[in-house]
Amino acid sequence: MLPSTRHPRPALSKLPRPGKSVFEENVRPGKEDCTQTKRSPSSPQGGAKKRSAFGDITNAHKNQQLLQKKKDGQKVLKKTKGTAKNNETNLKRATKKVATIEVPEDVKDTTVTSEEVTPPKKQEEQPVEQTLPKDVEDIDKDSMDDPFASSEYALDIFNYMRSREEKFILPNYIDVQRDISKEMRAILVDWVVEVQENFELNHETLYLAVKLVDHYLAAFVIAREKLQLIGSTAVLVASKFEERCPPCLDDFLYICDDAYKREELIAMEMDMLQKLNFDINIPVPYRFLRRFAKCAHANMETLTLARYICELTLQEYDFVQERASKLAASCLYLAMKMKDLGGWTATLQYYSGYPATDLLPLMKKLNSLLKNQPNDKLKAVYSKYTHRVFFEVAKLPALDMRRLEEEEEESNR
Repeated sequence: MLPSTRHPRPALSKLPRPGKSVFEENVRPGKEDCTQTKRSPSSPQGGAKKRSAFGDITNAHKNQQLLQKKKDGQKVLKKTKGTAKNNETNLKRATKKVATIEVPEDVKDTTVTSEEVTPPKKQEEQPVEQTLPKDVEDIDKDSMDDPFASSEYALDIFNYMRSREEKFILPNYIDVQRDISKEMRAILVDWVVEVQENFELNHETLYLAVKLVDHYLAAFVIAREKLQLIGSTAVLVASKFEERCPPCLDDFLYICDDAYKREELIAMEMDMLQKLNFDINIPVPYRFLRRFAKCAHANMETLTLARYICELTLQEYDFVQERASKLAASCLYLAMKMKDLGGWTATLQYYSGYPATDLLPLMKKLNSLLKNQPNDKLKAVYSKYTHRVFFEVAKLPALDMRRLEEEEEESNR
């Protein structure tokens, strides 16, 4: 896990209002932050607040009635004695009536014994042991004692997530959007990364929010004035899905510089969920990346480098159509090459489902992306990973392209 201490971040930049060149600049100079806006305990601008009381949900209000009954105990005892005598006489009358009832001879004894009710004992089913191919390590064996690791179901979970990738393959939707360009989408994602950093949200929330934006744009044509509203709503929905304590709605109105009203944000949330059929459990590369890093026994620095490469792809529209599992495997393989940690082992191929030959073309594309960084306008991801808490992996040089080309030629022979 990463160290808990974090260096202070610069203040969150706000996108301008829709009517004032929304996507020309990412920061408006000379604009003072609003300090009179409501903030939740999770907001970096506000302090912790006390929760409101849950109210009286117990039976404490009945204590006075019980005390009153105890005071009148003598009356209660007298009543119980009287009712006891009445019950005794009624019981004697009932037994006399039952004794006079005659059972017909043709009625058979239908009493069911305990032997007939009890089903035969079945042999206990023994758990089926997982058989792995030769030279493949069981990476879930060491965490069997940890109930939070879900070691018994980990392989099935990730196989299920890989099967769900078929359902969430994105088309080339940017050609359909008449008012949205690739550059505008990149600026929006850059701003979403700043929101994730300032609210200290999980990385899964960031990846899911970008996925929600892409799937919504693929299903609905919008105007550029609504793009920031869609981004804010996507972070709100992703926070509710991934976070333990998600930011409140007022926080998202604040980061949008009050460009939208509360009713607009709620209406967009409803519309986004309806357009996506409330199915937002979308596979993201970050989850696969942590799984594959465990297969490679990669240290935290190598995993952080792979995360940096993978996070850079969020801003690039050219990587939108890539599968999450393949993108994660390629990012990890490239990080391993940059750290000289060996090749793609049989364990990595088994758990990822991709041989090294399938990953090399995407690795070359990722390495070219590293060489073109940093971008003067989109620096949120680069600035984030230049800090010591992320091992300053953004400052590492890209891999020599000739090395990847030689490996690709050898694999094709």
